[in-house]
Amino acid sequence: MASDYKIDRKTKCIENASFEDVDFNALIEAGEPVILKGVLRESPLCKAADTSAKSAMDLILSYYNQRPVIHFKAEAEIKGRFFYNDTLDGFNYRTDRVRLEEIFEQILAEPHGPAHYVGSADVGDFFPNLIDGSKLQFPQNISGARQPMISLWMGNQTTTACHYDMSNNIAACMVGKRRFTLFPPSQIANLYPGPLEPTPGGQVVSMVNFKEPDLERFPHFPLAIKEGQIADLDVGDVLVYPAMWWHQVEALEPFNVLLNYWWNNVPAYLDDPVNVMLQGILSLRDRPEHERQAWRHVLDYYVFNGPEAPIAHLPEHIQNMLAPLEEQSARRLRAKIIHKLNR
Repeated sequence: MASDYKIDRKTKCIENASFEDVDFNALIEAGEPVILKGVLRESPLCKAADTSAKSAMDLILSYYNQRPVIHFKAEAEIKGRFFYNDTLDGFNYRTDRVRLEEIFEQILAEPHGPAHYVGSADVGDFFPNLIDGSKLQFPQNISGARQPMISLWMGNQTTTACHYDMSNNIAACMVGKRRFTLFPPSQIANLYPGPLEPTPGGQVVSMVNFKEPDLERFPHFPLAIKEGQIADLDVGDVLVYPAMWWHQVEALEPFNVLLNYWWNNVPAYLDDPVNVMLQGILSLRDRPEHERQAWRHVLDYYVFNGPEAPIAHLPEHIQNMLAPLEEQSARRLRAKIIHKLNR
């Protein structure tokens, strides 16, 4: 049974902000998505978009170094939603590596034809001078950030299935219009995640088709809807949201470009949290219920409640691996874990 749904809550907007002066750390720490209306409206790419899609394409190509990009292409029948195929043993699209101008030519030639998508094209690798000397550079007032990833997402009317990323995100709508449907991390169960692999685009996605949600198969999806919010972006708008927020992204015009900044405010020596999840599946998930619940308390104590409590009553000289991590202690801890896994 399919059912319509409607999310009434709109993402908070901030008017008359300056991209260079926004306190992005404070926005992330607030824990909610926010739209900075029109902050990049006067950038050259946004101005080119005012003229035509072709003008925006030409500007992008003027910075392009001719390296083939990964191109996702699907037939018009999928209605732009890149996902699994009907039997869930593959995908409903194909990929190849081509020159960007070829993709642009196909988009212009068939505006209502196949779906074309270029995802996460690293600016430094493919458009090395695109943001140099402009306000599009990574904001300098973001303190404590690892080396950020800055990338372009381009295509026609496509939908990226709902997923989460492990990094904080600044998503700048440079050409066309975008709609983000956002959910807090607490809604993971109500969004019915798919398999860990293979995945469309490399990240776990919700199995729910938001256009036609099957409430017999996904009965708790309406609970997620109650917590969701909609962020509609015009040219020059910037959406900021914290790591781990679920988001579906719809590109709504015949040609759309998003400039994306990913970063984490953590030192580079910290490990990938996905490893904790995989190790938890290997070590804890299939143990008896009473053991799992006991380990939940242990993990709360040593991990999720922060670094202070486990060492508050211990002299510094015996804290060892419980002490706040530094680069050398992180290396020692990683070596210890590897040794245990290789036993």
